[in-house]
Amino acid sequence: MPRTKKRSGRGGQQGNVQPFSDEDSSIETLSHCSSLSERTSAAEEAGETEEMAQEDFQYKLKVYIDSTVDKSAKTRQGALDGLKTAMATKILYEFISERRMTITDSIERCLKKGKGVEQCAAASLACLLCIQLGSGIESEEVFKTLKPVFKTILNDGAANIQARQACATSLGLCTLVAEDDIMDVYATMECFESLFTHSYIREDGSRPSVNPQTTQLHTNALLSWALLLTICTGSHIRVIAQKHLAKLPRLLENDNVNMRIAAGETIALLFELIRDVDPEFDYDDWEPLCEQLNALATDCNKHRAKTDKRKQRSVFRDVLKAVEEGDFQSETIRFATERMVIDSWVKKRTYDAFREFVGSGMNYHLQANEFIRDVFELGPPMLIDSAALKAMKSSRLERHLYNAAAFKARTKARNKFRDKRVDVGEF
Repeated sequence: MPRTKKRSGRGGQQGNVQPFSDEDSSIETLSHCSSLSERTSAAEEAGETEEMAQEDFQYKLKVYIDSTVDKSAKTRQGALDGLKTAMATKILYEFISERRMTITDSIERCLKKGKGVEQCAAASLACLLCIQLGSGIESEEVFKTLKPVFKTILNDGAANIQARQACATSLGLCTLVAEDDIMDVYATMECFESLFTHSYIREDGSRPSVNPQTTQLHTNALLSWALLLTICTGSHIRVIAQKHLAKLPRLLENDNVNMRIAAGETIALLFELIRDVDPEFDYDDWEPLCEQLNALATDCNKHRAKTDKRKQRSVFRDVLKAVEEGDFQSETIRFATERMVIDSWVKKRTYDAFREFVGSGMNYHLQANEFIRDVFELGPPMLIDSAALKAMKSSRLERHLYNAAAFKARTKARNKFRDKRVDVGEF
């Protein structure tokens, strides 16, 4: 028979189960309260740490704002760059809206009294300020102050050429964001036209004498003009198509690859817009234009750099499809748990314009900036906490194991085609 198992307590005696005493209960309660208080204090410490980091960050921004009026040009430049980085990577609406006129005055002073690099930084900061404030009265006030300064620098042939290039780009985006009168938009477009039309090849076939830096100015003006073209009325698009569609192909013969690409994308954009307004639109010189675009899409001139030819061919293949068939090569942008499809030349021109200023922070602005989300019709921002976002991402170990398994499978598959026992014969 099996032996009965005996449990011995302390001192060799059979252990009797003791009742749960009040003392034990108080000890366990204290233990639970202690662990709860530890978690609470840890959360409070994390909140205090985050609050302190936020205060330190805002203090740095205040220092940057104060430093934009420093006597040293180097200090002013560093302050402008610091503000640009902050606005490109974070949403600072509340902080900025309280100080928008102070920042605007600093930008205006740097544009008027600064030199080339400082003026470029100030022009870029103006765009980021408008992007942060969004489309409304606040950005309109900012732009009303800065627009005359932009146009003065842009039209001043004696001004620094880099500053003029920056103003051409910034004026276009600020107009898109903050201009409230469509007639003023058309006036700004005419200002851009007065620049890039100087790069048109003349009707007698002669080429204008334009240096590379001025050509870049004309390219920036053309891209800003195309950006504002996306918000024009249908009647105005008809007028522009009649006026410029026959002349824009002259820019395709420009020696500068950036100008050729900008002209090609603008032609594709204009065809897309005019076809939306008038589906029966018929272009007289359609066949010569397609031949010219096809030549650029298959360009193999030896005197051009390989990188320029590769970039040009890629762009003009898409432009040719847009003109011939009305197609667009769509692209998907992924950010956080969302995605956005760029499925038209209008959306591409708008996206490229914002990305030029926001840079690597574009995905963050697509996720959190209400104004940019409204531009691309993404709806209100999705509120996802950091814990949920972290749970959606695979861990480092999971990625390592997946890569290891994929490497092993790839090696086994390749080994099937490698016979190491093959007799190579005698030499």
